[in-house]
Amino acid sequence: MAVNEVQDVFNLYGEAYRKMHGLSRDQLKAMSDIQKCRTDELGAHVDACDSCGCVDISYNSCRNRHCPKCQTFAKERWIDNRKLELLNVGYFHVVFTVPDDLRPVIYQNQKALYSTLFKAVAETLQELAADKKFLGATLGFTSILHTWGQNLSYHPHIHCVIPAGGLSKMGAWVNSGNDFFLPFRVLSRKFRGKFLHYLKKEKLKFFGEQGYLSDPMHLLNLLTVCHQKEWVVYCKPPFKSANCVVDYLGRYTHRVAISNNRIIDVSGGNVSFRWRDYRDGNAWKDMAISAFEFIRRFLMHVLPCGFMKIRHYGFLANRNKTKNLALCKRLTDTPIVEIIKASTLDLLSRMFGRDFSLCVHCGQPRHTLLL
Repeated sequence: MAVNEVQDVFNLYGEAYRKMHGLSRDQLKAMSDIQKCRTDELGAHVDACDSCGCVDISYNSCRNRHCPKCQTFAKERWIDNRKLELLNVGYFHVVFTVPDDLRPVIYQNQKALYSTLFKAVAETLQELAADKKFLGATLGFTSILHTWGQNLSYHPHIHCVIPAGGLSKMGAWVNSGNDFFLPFRVLSRKFRGKFLHYLKKEKLKFFGEQGYLSDPMHLLNLLTVCHQKEWVVYCKPPFKSANCVVDYLGRYTHRVAISNNRIIDVSGGNVSFRWRDYRDGNAWKDMAISAFEFIRRFLMHVLPCGFMKIRHYGFLANRNKTKNLALCKRLTDTPIVEIIKASTLDLLSRMFGRDFSLCVHCGQPRHTLLL
C-alpha cells in the first residue's frame, strides 16, 4: 500500500499554489527541499557488497527541519546528547499559550514575537521560582516552540520541561516535591503581563486583514481586551521516570506540523488526514480539506531561517552548563555514567533495528560510495 506524504501534496499541487500565492523565501525553500528529499536531485550513496555483489542505491535527505522524513535521525542525535543532562529528580511539563486574538499579530511578526514568547516564559518561570514564597532557587529548563494544533491551525505555544527543583544561592539543591511548585493563576498572570509589556515595545508590521492594527489605538484596544482575559498555562502530569523525559523530548523537540503517517489520502484536489480532537476526549477523527488549504496550513508553521525553536535556561543554559550540571548531579545523587556518543551507524541501527554496515542480502560487511 502506497504511503501518502507531504511531498506528494507538494509535487501534485505545489507549482500551481506558488503561482497563485506569494510565499516567503523560507516557505519556498521548505517546499523545494521537501519536494527534492530522497530523490536523485540531491544525489545518492551506493552500498556495495564485496561478497555477493549486491548494490543498493539510497538517495540523500534534504535535512530541512520542516521535512517529515528528515527529523527522525536529527531527533535521535539530539536525544543522545540530552541523556547527559538528566537528573535523579522528577520532571514537569508546563505549557504556555496565548489568546486566540493575538495569533494573527504573532503570525505577521513571527521572528520578533516568537522571541518575545520565549523571553516572557523564561522570565516568568525564573522570577517566580527565585521567590522564597515558592522555591527560592534557580531553575534549569528546556523550552520548545510549537506553532500548530492537531488540525494544522495556527496555535503558537511554548512547552517547558522542568526538573522538580533548583539551585539555591548557597549552592544547595532545593527540591520542589511531587506537585508543581508555582500556582498556575500566578504563572498565567505574570506571563500575560510580561508578554504584553514586551509586545508593546516591538515595532510591529501589519498587512491584509490585520492592516487596521497599524493604527496605535486599534492595537491598544486589542491588547486591552487580551489583558482582561485569563491566559492558559497548564501542567501536564509529571513524568514517571527519566526515560519518560527522554521519550517526551524526542517526540516534541523535532516534531513537524504533521507527520506523513497521519495523511490518509491525496487525490482529487483534496488531502485527508487524521487528527486528535482534544475537546472530544482526545478522539481520533478524519478531516478532508482542499490541497491548497493543506499547503497553506502547512506553510504557516515554517519558521524564520536560523530561528532557534529549542532553548535552554538557568543551570541548563550553555553558559557554565558543564559546571552547573556537575554540581546538580552531585546534589541530587545522580549517577555519573560515561555515555559514549553513538556513531551514525549506531543511531541508524537503533532506529531501524538492523546493522547498516552489513549487506541485507548476505549479511557480510559492505562499503559505501558517494555519487
